[in-house]
Parts: sequence; C-alpha cells; structure tokens
Amino acid sequence: MGRVIRTESLASERTRLMKAMTLAVRELAKLGAFNSEARDLAAFLVLALDGIADTIERSVQPWEKRDFWLKADRFRMEWAWVETLRRELRKTVLAEDAGEVAFHLASLGQRLKDVQVSERHRLGTPWKGAWAQLTSQK
Repeated sequence: MGRVIRTESLASERTRLMKAMTLAVRELAKLGAFNSEARDLAAFLVLALDGIADTIERSVQPWEKRDFWLKADRFRMEWAWVETLRRELRKTVLAEDAGEVAFHLASLGQRLKDVQVSERHRLGTPWKGAWAQLTSQK
C-alpha cells in the first residue's frame, strides 16, 4: 500500500475551517432559541476547533525537527486561544448551557472578525449531524 499524500496544506485546512466557523457563528446568531439546529452549530464549532488544534501541532512538528524552536513557540502562542476556547466551549455545549455558549461565541466572533467568506461560497452546511458526532466522541 502506498503513502497517503495530502494535496491540501495545513494552512489551507485551517483557513477552510475558519471560514466554516464564521458561517456557523453567523447562522447561530440568527437563531433565537437553543434548538437542535443550534446544538448542531455549536457542536460543529467545537469539532472545527479540534481540527484547527490538530493542524497547529502538525504544522509545528517539522520546525521542531529542524530545531526552529522559536518559530514553533511563536506559532503556538499565536494560536493558543484555540486550545482554551475549545476546552471551555466543549464543556458548555455538552452541558447545553445557552448563556455560556453565547458568551463563548462572542469571544470566538472577535477571533473570526477578519475572516471573509464570499456570498457564493462552496462550503455548504458542514454542521449537519455535528451534535451526534460530538456526543459519540465522549
């Protein structure tokens, strides 16, 4: 069996996840109540933050192999907010605490304010079924 070759870079994967999270935050802001769709959206945000955290560690590994410790540490510091936010958001989403989720969404919205998503994006609705996926990870 041959090697698995990824055609998408880690930076483009992070960018795609950030754009999808921006869409999810916008959709969640439109909803009035914490219903099943809101749960899917919030769970998707947690899963997307998990994916971003994974790309951060994979990006840093080659730098550490070449002894670029300072570059790796700066990169980790730049993205340190992901780890804390995903831990807190995971707890509040699984507890289904709508008030705390809204508080964390405000924090996430500040991080995503510079992310631009075109009107004719091809991201679709990646949050469908995210609640079931998140609860099955327990």
